[in-house]
Amino acid sequence: MGPVGTARTGLEPATGPLPRPVVVKFGGNAMVDAGLRRTFARDVVELWHAGLRPVVVHGGGPQISAMLDRLGLETRFEAGLRVTTPETMEVVRMVLTGRVQRELVGHINTHGPFAVGMTGEDAHTMTAVRRPAWVDSRPVDIGLVGDIVEVNPGVVRTLLEQGHIPVVSPVARGEDGQIYNVNADLAASALAVALEAERLVILTDVEGLYANWPHSTEVVERLTADALDGLLPGLASGMLPKMEGCLRAVRGGVRRAHVLDGRVPHAVLRGALGETGPGTTVVPDNSPDHEGSAV
Repeated sequence: MGPVGTARTGLEPATGPLPRPVVVKFGGNAMVDAGLRRTFARDVVELWHAGLRPVVVHGGGPQISAMLDRLGLETRFEAGLRVTTPETMEVVRMVLTGRVQRELVGHINTHGPFAVGMTGEDAHTMTAVRRPAWVDSRPVDIGLVGDIVEVNPGVVRTLLEQGHIPVVSPVARGEDGQIYNVNADLAASALAVALEAERLVILTDVEGLYANWPHSTEVVERLTADALDGLLPGLASGMLPKMEGCLRAVRGGVRRAHVLDGRVPHAVLRGALGETGPGTTVVPDNSPDHEGSAV
């Protein structure tokens, strides 16, 4: 990776081998802070100029909840996931693709013709099945929430080869044509695996994985996939899909997965560039530098 500004300056197709992508999930309260949204957009373009290939998968939980409230529809979560009725699914699609994605694409494109918006539905990029959920060892119905079972990354790869920054909404299609709401953390993880990404960076609104929440705010800085697997059953519902996404990513071939505080300006730069900073890093069990990881 060369210094900032040495990458291609146009959007002509690449002529040589490209580096492995970096998949960034943008979510949490940073999405509703206008200043942090603009900073994030600049940082993503900075990654592009640094020669990386950023792919953005965005959430939209706060905006979806606000719209549901305005429409008088219930907002409910089970096992860390939004219970999605058919009426809720209509709102999810409208907010994610019609508002959140367009705003994020617009912020990035103030710096040049970089970002292209798409959803997991487009060209059958993501295929999902209905996701089961359990609370206290009993099954619960969470509605039209999907778990991704197949990713066809061809369109995303083509956009990257043409020099673009794909911005992906986490909505997927089932083989039966049903449309599913997919947790953005898990969508980003599945896409990272399919793209053989170098890193997965999940931005959220906490400092990282707490070692003993709610009794302590000490953050686990680093842990292996096996160590994380053992911790998953006891995690708080909000952190569960983020850490599950990290686990799936590193077990699927992604070299590093990070959960970072998106409220901190330029967190995505530190995570994508591999610089030391606050947050939690998950590494594969066979990582050559896994010594010292939490176990």
